[in-house]
Amino acid sequence: MNPRAHPAFARRPHIAAVAFAAACLAATFGAPGAHAESREVVIAYQDMVVPWRYAQATGEVEKETGYKVTYRKLASGADVIRALASGSVQLGEAGSSPIAAGLSQGVDLSLFWILDNINDAEALVARDGSGVTSIAGLKGKTIGVPYVSTSHFHALVALQNAGVNPADVKIVNLRPPEVAAAWQRGNIDATYIWDPVLAQVKKNGKVLITSGQVAKATGKATFDGFVADKRFAKDNADFVAKFVKVLAAADADYSAHRSAWNAASPQVQAVAKESGANAAEVPASLALYAFPTPAEQASKQWLGGGAQSGAAQSLLATATFLKEQGTIQNVLPDYSVGVDPQYVQRAAAH
Repeated sequence: MNPRAHPAFARRPHIAAVAFAAACLAATFGAPGAHAESREVVIAYQDMVVPWRYAQATGEVEKETGYKVTYRKLASGADVIRALASGSVQLGEAGSSPIAAGLSQGVDLSLFWILDNINDAEALVARDGSGVTSIAGLKGKTIGVPYVSTSHFHALVALQNAGVNPADVKIVNLRPPEVAAAWQRGNIDATYIWDPVLAQVKKNGKVLITSGQVAKATGKATFDGFVADKRFAKDNADFVAKFVKVLAAADADYSAHRSAWNAASPQVQAVAKESGANAAEVPASLALYAFPTPAEQASKQWLGGGAQSGAAQSLLATATFLKEQGTIQNVLPDYSVGVDPQYVQRAAAH
Protein backbone atom coordinates (compact mmCIF):
# COMPACT_ATOMS: atom_id res chain seq x y z
CA MET A 1 0.00 0.00 0.00
CA ASN A 2 1.31 3.39 -0.99
CA PRO A 3 1.97 5.29 2.27
CA ARG A 4 1.98 8.78 0.77
CA ALA A 5 -0.80 11.10 1.90
CA HIS A 6 -0.67 13.10 -1.28
CA PRO A 7 -3.00 13.84 -4.18
CA ALA A 8 -0.23 12.64 -6.55
CA PHE A 9 -2.11 9.42 -6.11
CA ALA A 10 -1.10 5.96 -7.30
CA ARG A 11 -3.49 5.07 -10.09
CA ARG A 12 -3.22 1.33 -10.43
CA PRO A 13 -3.98 -1.00 -7.48
CA HIS A 14 -1.24 -3.47 -8.42
CA ILE A 15 1.55 -0.90 -7.97
CA ALA A 16 0.73 -0.38 -4.32
CA ALA A 17 0.10 -4.07 -3.78
CA VAL A 18 3.42 -5.15 -5.28
CA ALA A 19 5.21 -2.78 -2.90
CA PHE A 20 3.07 -4.13 -0.05
CA ALA A 21 3.89 -7.72 -1.03
CA ALA A 22 7.59 -6.99 -1.33
CA ALA A 23 7.65 -5.35 2.10
CA CYS A 24 5.83 -8.33 3.60
CA LEU A 25 8.15 -10.86 1.97
CA ALA A 26 11.26 -8.95 2.93
CA ALA A 27 10.06 -8.64 6.50
CA THR A 28 9.02 -12.28 6.79
CA PHE A 29 12.57 -13.58 6.51
CA GLY A 30 14.56 -13.09 9.65
CA ALA A 31 11.82 -11.19 11.47
CA PRO A 32 12.62 -10.90 15.18
CA GLY A 33 10.67 -13.40 17.23
CA ALA A 34 8.52 -12.62 20.24
CA HIS A 35 9.50 -14.59 23.33
CA ALA A 36 7.04 -16.11 25.74
CA GLU A 37 9.09 -15.18 28.80
CA SER A 38 8.96 -11.44 28.01
CA ARG A 39 5.24 -11.21 28.87
CA GLU A 40 5.02 -8.10 26.72
CA VAL A 41 2.94 -7.57 23.62
CA VAL A 42 2.38 -4.84 21.06
CA ILE A 43 -1.17 -4.78 19.66
CA ALA A 44 -1.89 -2.84 16.48
CA TYR A 45 -5.34 -1.34 16.06
CA GLN A 46 -7.16 0.90 13.61
CA ASP A 47 -9.92 3.50 13.83
CA MET A 48 -12.85 1.07 13.56
CA VAL A 49 -15.73 1.79 15.95
CA VAL A 50 -16.05 -1.52 17.86
CA PRO A 51 -17.05 -2.48 21.46
CA TRP A 52 -13.67 -3.75 22.62
CA ARG A 53 -12.25 -0.19 22.51
CA TYR A 54 -13.73 0.16 26.03
CA ALA A 55 -11.68 -2.79 27.30
CA GLN A 56 -8.67 -1.31 25.54
CA ALA A 57 -9.16 2.06 27.26
CA THR A 58 -9.70 0.58 30.73
CA GLY A 59 -6.65 -1.69 30.72
CA GLU A 60 -8.77 -4.85 30.80
CA VAL A 61 -6.27 -6.85 28.71
CA GLU A 62 -3.45 -6.10 31.17
CA LYS A 63 -5.69 -7.00 34.14
CA GLU A 64 -6.85 -10.27 32.59
CA THR A 65 -3.50 -11.47 31.22
CA GLY A 66 -0.80 -9.91 33.39
CA TYR A 67 1.09 -8.86 30.26
CA LYS A 68 2.48 -5.41 29.60
CA VAL A 69 0.46 -4.22 26.59
CA THR A 70 1.48 -1.46 24.20
CA TYR A 71 -1.17 -0.26 21.75
CA ARG A 72 -0.10 1.07 18.38
CA LYS A 73 -2.63 2.83 16.16
CA LEU A 74 -2.00 2.25 12.46
CA ALA A 75 -3.79 3.82 9.51
CA SER A 76 -4.73 0.72 7.50
CA GLY A 77 -4.94 -3.07 7.52
CA ALA A 78 -2.05 -3.22 5.04
CA ASP A 79 0.06 -1.27 7.58
CA VAL A 80 -0.95 -3.74 10.30
CA ILE A 81 0.03 -6.78 8.20
CA ARG A 82 3.38 -5.16 7.34
CA ALA A 83 4.05 -4.43 11.03
CA LEU A 84 3.13 -8.02 11.91
CA ALA A 85 5.46 -9.35 9.20
CA SER A 86 8.34 -7.18 10.44
CA GLY A 87 7.90 -8.35 14.03
CA SER A 88 7.18 -4.83 15.34
CA VAL A 89 3.70 -5.94 16.52
CA GLN A 90 2.50 -9.36 17.63
CA LEU A 91 -1.28 -8.98 17.23
CA GLY A 92 -3.35 -6.65 15.10
CA GLU A 93 -6.69 -5.71 13.61
CA ALA A 94 -7.08 -6.07 9.86
CA GLY A 95 -9.83 -6.53 7.33
CA SER A 96 -10.37 -9.72 5.37
CA SER A 97 -8.79 -8.19 2.25
CA PRO A 98 -5.38 -7.31 3.77
CA ILE A 99 -5.43 -10.62 5.69
CA ALA A 100 -5.98 -12.49 2.40
CA ALA A 101 -3.22 -10.45 0.73
CA GLY A 102 -0.81 -11.05 3.62
CA LEU A 103 -1.39 -14.81 3.64
CA SER A 104 -1.04 -14.89 -0.14
CA GLN A 105 2.40 -13.28 0.17
CA GLY A 106 3.63 -15.72 2.80
CA VAL A 107 3.18 -13.73 6.01
CA ASP A 108 3.10 -16.26 8.87
CA LEU A 109 -0.09 -15.12 10.59
CA SER A 110 -3.23 -16.68 11.98
CA LEU A 111 -6.74 -15.25 12.21
CA PHE A 112 -8.10 -16.14 15.65
CA TRP A 113 -11.05 -13.77 16.22
CA ILE A 114 -13.72 -12.16 14.06
CA LEU A 115 -13.80 -8.55 15.22
CA ASP A 116 -16.94 -7.84 13.23
CA ASN A 117 -19.01 -8.78 10.22
CA ILE A 118 -18.70 -5.48 8.31
CA ASN A 119 -22.30 -5.60 7.12
CA ASP A 120 -23.41 -1.97 6.57
CA ALA A 121 -20.44 -0.38 8.37
CA GLU A 122 -18.64 0.27 5.09
CA ALA A 123 -20.30 2.03 2.20
CA LEU A 124 -19.70 3.56 -1.21
CA VAL A 125 -20.64 7.25 -0.99
CA ALA A 126 -20.77 9.81 -3.81
CA ARG A 127 -20.00 13.42 -2.86
CA ASP A 128 -22.75 16.00 -3.27
CA GLY A 129 -21.87 18.10 -6.31
CA SER A 130 -20.02 15.24 -8.04
CA GLY A 131 -22.99 14.57 -10.30
CA VAL A 132 -22.87 10.86 -9.37
CA THR A 133 -26.22 9.29 -8.45
CA SER A 134 -25.49 5.61 -9.21
CA ILE A 135 -22.58 3.17 -9.33
CA ALA A 136 -22.76 3.25 -13.13
CA GLY A 137 -22.25 7.02 -12.92
CA LEU A 138 -18.76 6.50 -11.43
CA LYS A 139 -17.26 5.81 -14.86
CA GLY A 140 -14.58 8.44 -15.46
CA LYS A 141 -14.80 9.65 -11.83
CA THR A 142 -12.31 9.54 -8.95
CA ILE A 143 -12.82 7.21 -5.95
CA GLY A 144 -10.58 7.38 -2.87
CA VAL A 145 -10.03 4.12 -0.97
CA PRO A 146 -7.31 2.60 1.23
CA TYR A 147 -5.61 0.08 -1.08
CA VAL A 148 -5.80 -3.64 -0.24
CA SER A 149 -8.56 -2.89 2.30
CA THR A 150 -11.98 -4.53 2.56
CA SER A 151 -13.50 -1.34 1.14
CA HIS A 152 -11.08 -1.43 -1.82
CA PHE A 153 -12.12 -5.03 -2.50
CA HIS A 154 -15.83 -4.23 -2.27
CA ALA A 155 -15.41 -1.11 -4.41
CA LEU A 156 -14.03 -3.30 -7.20
CA VAL A 157 -16.75 -5.93 -6.67
CA ALA A 158 -19.51 -3.28 -6.69
CA LEU A 159 -18.19 -1.68 -9.88
CA GLN A 160 -17.94 -5.00 -11.70
CA ASN A 161 -21.40 -6.06 -10.50
CA ALA A 162 -22.82 -2.79 -11.87
CA GLY A 163 -21.17 -3.40 -15.24
CA VAL A 164 -18.44 -0.79 -14.75
CA ASN A 165 -14.87 -1.77 -15.65
CA PRO A 166 -12.68 -0.68 -12.68
CA ALA A 167 -10.08 0.42 -15.26
CA ASP A 168 -12.55 3.13 -16.38
CA VAL A 169 -12.57 4.66 -12.88
CA LYS A 170 -9.68 6.58 -11.30
CA ILE A 171 -9.17 4.68 -8.03
CA VAL A 172 -6.71 6.49 -5.77
CA ASN A 173 -4.96 5.19 -2.69
CA LEU A 174 -5.90 7.14 0.45
CA ARG A 175 -5.93 6.13 4.11
CA PRO A 176 -9.06 7.16 6.07
CA PRO A 177 -7.75 10.54 7.36
CA GLU A 178 -6.59 11.34 3.81
CA VAL A 179 -10.02 10.41 2.44
CA ALA A 180 -11.63 12.93 4.80
CA ALA A 181 -9.20 15.67 3.72
CA ALA A 182 -9.56 14.93 -0.01
CA TRP A 183 -13.36 14.86 0.37
CA GLN A 184 -13.37 18.31 1.97
CA ARG A 185 -11.12 19.69 -0.79
CA GLY A 186 -13.31 18.18 -3.51
CA ASN A 187 -10.40 16.13 -4.88
CA ILE A 188 -12.45 12.92 -5.02
CA ASP A 189 -15.95 12.24 -6.32
CA ALA A 190 -16.63 9.22 -4.14
CA THR A 191 -15.16 7.01 -1.44
CA TYR A 192 -15.71 3.51 -0.10
CA ILE A 193 -14.90 3.83 3.61
CA TRP A 194 -15.82 3.01 7.22
CA ASP A 195 -16.57 5.06 10.35
CA PRO A 196 -15.58 7.52 11.69
CA VAL A 197 -14.90 8.93 8.19
CA LEU A 198 -18.06 7.30 6.79
CA ALA A 199 -20.21 9.33 9.22
CA GLN A 200 -18.48 12.51 8.04
CA VAL A 201 -18.90 11.91 4.30
CA LYS A 202 -22.54 10.87 4.66
CA LYS A 203 -23.31 14.44 5.77
CA ASN A 204 -22.74 15.77 2.26
CA GLY A 205 -22.86 12.62 0.18
CA LYS A 206 -25.20 9.95 -1.16
CA VAL A 207 -24.78 6.28 -0.15
CA LEU A 208 -24.74 4.24 -3.37
CA ILE A 209 -24.34 0.79 -1.75
CA THR A 210 -23.19 -0.76 1.55
CA SER A 211 -20.98 -3.79 2.11
CA GLY A 212 -23.98 -5.70 3.43
CA GLN A 213 -25.77 -5.07 0.15
CA VAL A 214 -22.67 -5.99 -1.89
CA ALA A 215 -22.38 -9.26 0.04
CA LYS A 216 -26.07 -10.09 -0.53
CA ALA A 217 -25.79 -9.31 -4.26
CA THR A 218 -22.51 -11.15 -4.90
CA GLY A 219 -21.93 -13.61 -2.02
CA LYS A 220 -18.60 -11.89 -1.31
CA ALA A 221 -18.78 -10.91 2.37
CA THR A 222 -16.11 -8.94 4.22
CA PHE A 223 -15.09 -8.88 7.87
CA ASP A 224 -12.52 -7.41 10.24
CA GLY A 225 -10.46 -9.82 12.30
CA PHE A 226 -7.71 -10.12 14.85
CA VAL A 227 -4.56 -11.79 13.57
CA ALA A 228 -1.45 -12.90 15.44
CA ASP A 229 2.09 -13.76 14.52
CA LYS A 230 1.92 -17.57 14.49
CA ARG A 231 5.04 -18.07 16.55
CA PHE A 232 3.90 -15.55 19.16
CA ALA A 233 0.48 -17.25 19.39
CA LYS A 234 2.09 -20.67 19.81
CA ASP A 235 4.48 -19.43 22.52
CA ASN A 236 1.79 -17.35 24.26
CA ALA A 237 -1.33 -19.47 23.85
CA ASP A 238 -2.60 -18.66 27.35
CA PHE A 239 -2.35 -14.93 26.64
CA VAL A 240 -4.30 -15.27 23.36
CA ALA A 241 -6.99 -17.35 25.10
CA LYS A 242 -7.42 -14.72 27.84
CA PHE A 243 -7.39 -11.93 25.27
CA VAL A 244 -10.23 -13.64 23.40
CA LYS A 245 -12.20 -13.73 26.67
CA VAL A 246 -11.80 -9.94 26.95
CA LEU A 247 -12.93 -9.44 23.35
CA ALA A 248 -15.93 -11.74 23.84
CA ALA A 249 -16.97 -10.03 27.09
CA ALA A 250 -16.88 -6.59 25.46
CA ASP A 251 -19.06 -7.74 22.54
CA ALA A 252 -21.46 -9.52 24.91
CA ASP A 253 -21.85 -6.42 27.09
CA TYR A 254 -22.64 -4.28 24.06
CA SER A 255 -25.08 -6.82 22.62
CA ALA A 256 -26.91 -7.20 25.95
CA HIS A 257 -27.03 -3.49 26.83
CA ARG A 258 -27.19 -1.57 23.56
CA SER A 259 -29.44 1.15 24.94
CA ALA A 260 -26.99 1.80 27.79
CA TRP A 261 -24.20 2.40 25.27
CA ASN A 262 -25.31 5.98 24.62
CA ALA A 263 -23.19 9.04 23.81
CA ALA A 264 -22.76 9.97 27.49
CA SER A 265 -21.81 6.46 28.69
CA PRO A 266 -18.20 5.67 29.69
CA GLN A 267 -18.23 2.84 27.13
CA VAL A 268 -19.08 5.08 24.19
CA GLN A 269 -16.79 7.85 25.44
CA ALA A 270 -13.93 5.33 25.44
CA VAL A 271 -14.82 4.00 21.98
CA ALA A 272 -14.85 7.57 20.65
CA LYS A 273 -11.52 8.43 22.28
CA GLU A 274 -9.68 5.34 21.03
CA SER A 275 -11.13 5.36 17.51
CA GLY A 276 -11.12 9.11 16.94
CA ALA A 277 -14.89 9.18 16.38
CA ASN A 278 -17.49 11.69 17.58
CA ALA A 279 -19.21 10.18 20.66
CA ALA A 280 -22.61 11.34 19.40
CA GLU A 281 -22.13 9.23 16.26
CA VAL A 282 -20.73 6.09 17.92
CA PRO A 283 -24.05 4.33 18.83
CA ALA A 284 -25.27 4.57 15.22
CA SER A 285 -21.87 3.43 13.96
CA LEU A 286 -21.83 0.38 16.25
CA ALA A 287 -25.32 -0.56 15.07
CA LEU A 288 -24.07 -0.94 11.47
CA TYR A 289 -21.84 -3.90 12.37
CA ALA A 290 -22.69 -7.46 13.39
CA PHE A 291 -20.56 -8.99 16.17
CA PRO A 292 -20.50 -12.81 16.04
CA THR A 293 -20.52 -14.65 19.40
CA PRO A 294 -17.76 -17.14 20.30
CA ALA A 295 -20.18 -20.00 19.53
CA GLU A 296 -20.90 -18.55 16.08
CA GLN A 297 -17.20 -17.94 15.49
CA ALA A 298 -16.32 -21.51 16.49
CA SER A 299 -18.83 -22.89 13.98
CA LYS A 300 -18.31 -23.52 10.28
CA GLN A 301 -19.97 -20.15 9.63
CA TRP A 302 -16.73 -18.42 10.65
CA LEU A 303 -13.52 -20.05 11.95
CA GLY A 304 -14.44 -23.72 12.38
CA GLY A 305 -14.54 -26.28 9.59
CA GLY A 306 -11.07 -26.05 8.05
CA ALA A 307 -10.95 -25.16 4.36
CA GLN A 308 -14.77 -25.04 4.28
CA SER A 309 -15.03 -22.47 7.08
CA GLY A 310 -16.71 -19.19 6.24
CA ALA A 311 -13.51 -17.25 6.98
CA ALA A 312 -11.29 -19.47 4.82
CA GLN A 313 -13.80 -19.37 1.97
CA SER A 314 -14.11 -15.57 2.24
CA LEU A 315 -10.31 -15.19 2.22
CA LEU A 316 -10.06 -17.48 -0.83
CA ALA A 317 -12.75 -15.56 -2.74
CA THR A 318 -11.11 -12.26 -1.80
CA ALA A 319 -7.63 -13.42 -2.86
CA THR A 320 -8.96 -14.83 -6.14
CA PHE A 321 -10.64 -11.54 -6.98
CA LEU A 322 -7.60 -9.46 -5.97
CA LYS A 323 -5.38 -11.61 -8.22
CA GLU A 324 -7.79 -11.11 -11.13
CA GLN A 325 -7.46 -7.36 -10.54
CA GLY A 326 -3.65 -7.57 -10.49
CA THR A 327 -3.58 -6.48 -6.85
CA ILE A 328 -1.78 -9.62 -5.63
CA GLN A 329 0.24 -12.24 -7.50
CA ASN A 330 -0.57 -15.52 -5.71
CA VAL A 331 -3.63 -17.40 -4.46
CA LEU A 332 -3.21 -20.20 -1.91
CA PRO A 333 -5.11 -23.45 -2.46
CA ASP A 334 -6.41 -23.38 1.14
CA TYR A 335 -6.69 -20.32 3.40
CA SER A 336 -7.47 -22.33 6.52
CA VAL A 337 -3.67 -22.42 7.00
CA GLY A 338 -4.17 -18.90 8.32
CA VAL A 339 -7.30 -19.59 10.40
CA ASP A 340 -7.03 -20.79 14.01
CA PRO A 341 -10.36 -21.62 15.73
CA GLN A 342 -8.94 -23.08 18.97
CA TYR A 343 -9.32 -19.92 21.07
CA VAL A 344 -12.94 -19.20 20.15
CA GLN A 345 -13.69 -22.89 20.64
CA ARG A 346 -12.31 -22.67 24.18
CA ALA A 347 -14.26 -19.45 24.82
CA ALA A 348 -17.48 -21.00 23.47
CA ALA A 349 -17.06 -24.04 25.73
CA HIS A 350 -17.17 -21.91 28.92
